[in-house]
Amino acid sequence: MSTAFKSGEVATLTIGDLSERTGVTTATLRAWEQRHGFPLPQRLPSGHRRYAERDVERVLAVLRSRDAGTRLEVAVQTVAAGGGHHADDATRSVYADLRRGHPRLQTNRLRKGTLLALSWAIEDEFCAKAERAHLFGSFQRETYFNPAAERWAELGRVARSSFALADFAASDPDSRPVKVGLPDDAPMRREWAVVCESRDLPAALTAFELPGQADVPEKKRLFEAVWTVEPVAVRDAARACARVAAACTPAAAAPVLYELAEPVPEGVADLASVTAMFNRVVAYVDRYGAA
Repeated sequence: MSTAFKSGEVATLTIGDLSERTGVTTATLRAWEQRHGFPLPQRLPSGHRRYAERDVERVLAVLRSRDAGTRLEVAVQTVAAGGGHHADDATRSVYADLRRGHPRLQTNRLRKGTLLALSWAIEDEFCAKAERAHLFGSFQRETYFNPAAERWAELGRVARSSFALADFAASDPDSRPVKVGLPDDAPMRREWAVVCESRDLPAALTAFELPGQADVPEKKRLFEAVWTVEPVAVRDAARACARVAAACTPAAAAPVLYELAEPVPEGVADLASVTAMFNRVVAYVDRYGAA
């Protein structure tokens, strides 16, 4: 038996199981084992690999570290040495991550009606038209998601992946979009986000609701918002959303998180689509935002 396993630890997962649970291909797992000695399996007399349950979290910890910018070999060494502990990703703030990583992005205070119009414009001009996009929507509450459920189901049909984050009673990895049930202490229960991660039409909008507005009419509540079409910033927003999703529904989100750990592919901004989005924003704000 491999010395990688602690006394009493049972190894029952095949390499295919580990791949399915983490989103890392079997070829990549074999390459990691050959190059870095990680993850180190138990070998059956037949030569087949078997892994323990903890290897799922260890591989995911490597992905999270790599996602944060650590070189793969350093991430592997840290996790293999037992240092792969991390804060609960379910309590991350996508708004805070984007502001911290891209401080030059301008913030604006917007009423909810205006924010809704901007979200619709991004959904219509980016989410609905992007090629094989990863889509994320943060709705705060299930009651806010329900009116948009049909709209997001349509967006999900043309997307590579789609996730809706809210205070759902439970996550549903089989729904489209995947429903991500946020825990009670999740900052994203106060946040609004629409993220379209794609090569041709990237866009991200994220905002948090300012406190102390319990008596303010719904559509007039103020949010501090930031939005961007810069590919690197959009990828970072998507990664942050995927990390929250992976903490709540790993089977559905881990493969997406792994894919988003790759460098941003080169592409050319579609300025015509950006202009179209601005035009649609103006139309939506004029029609709905001021109501």
